[in-house]
Amino acid sequence: MEINEEKQKKERLALIIRKYRQYLKLEKSLSANTQEAYLTDLDKLLSYLLLEGIDVLDVSLADLQRFAAGLHDIGIHARSQARILSGVKSFFRFLLLADYLEADPSELLESPKIGLRLPEVLTVEEIDRVIGAVDLSKPEGQRNRAILETLYSCGLRVSELISLKLSELYLAEGFIKVEGKGSKQRLVPISPRAIHELTLYFADRTQIEIKRGYEDFVFISARRRKPLSRIMIFHLIKELAQQAGITKNISPHTFRHSFATHLLEGGANLRAIQAMLGHESIGTTEIYTHIDRNRLRSEIIDHHPRNIKYRKEKGS
Repeated sequence: MEINEEKQKKERLALIIRKYRQYLKLEKSLSANTQEAYLTDLDKLLSYLLLEGIDVLDVSLADLQRFAAGLHDIGIHARSQARILSGVKSFFRFLLLADYLEADPSELLESPKIGLRLPEVLTVEEIDRVIGAVDLSKPEGQRNRAILETLYSCGLRVSELISLKLSELYLAEGFIKVEGKGSKQRLVPISPRAIHELTLYFADRTQIEIKRGYEDFVFISARRRKPLSRIMIFHLIKELAQQAGITKNISPHTFRHSFATHLLEGGANLRAIQAMLGHESIGTTEIYTHIDRNRLRSEIIDHHPRNIKYRKEKGS
């Protein structure tokens, strides 16, 4: 019985989306590109509702506000948030006009103030330029490349990066264990490219006589023989950005926001991104109730621009 109901809901949703596409084309007279943009933004909401177990015709204002808050939490630029929510409102206006709903739950949904300044976000091309600025002929070159790939692949905070331990790497399984704010731990998928760069770095790391008590830390300063500090990571990224000709005011956190933005723009699910970032408003238990680990990893790996490029390079 439940299977039939689920099937009916999927068929009904597919019909609604087809009708909405016709509405955008015929009644709104939107171009094909604009239609696709509206449907892409709508898909972000529909994926969120699916994972929350909410039927699209039962959506409340509170549900939409939680979705909007999620966009803000992962650092999506205010303009992008406003565009996505504008598409969501268009969809619910259509549902009202087509008599699917008696009231529009998005009517009182507020868009972010465009004047709100969120952290800078690098383009995929700018990320490539920063990583490409690493001088691999220097002793610390491979370590620095591994740092950048890990930051961008996993969306880590700088504090999480410098405290990362060898014993927390499960590279064969494609995960690392991260300790975030409030000592909350989470499993984070790590990309094949980042694993490759880490593996190359480990060959250099064996040459360092690490100070006692710090042997388990991943990223080590060869000169100080102990873990890198937050300031060292900040200086590294500022220096590489300057060498890459990037004038934006960036920091290690820029890689985290770029990670979230690029994944969302690439079609990854909002809940998966929130789980990766370990935002404190979402409990670990709740995350894995909705997203199993393999599914979470595939969401991130499949949509991360560096992984797409890496697959092309490897011909896979």
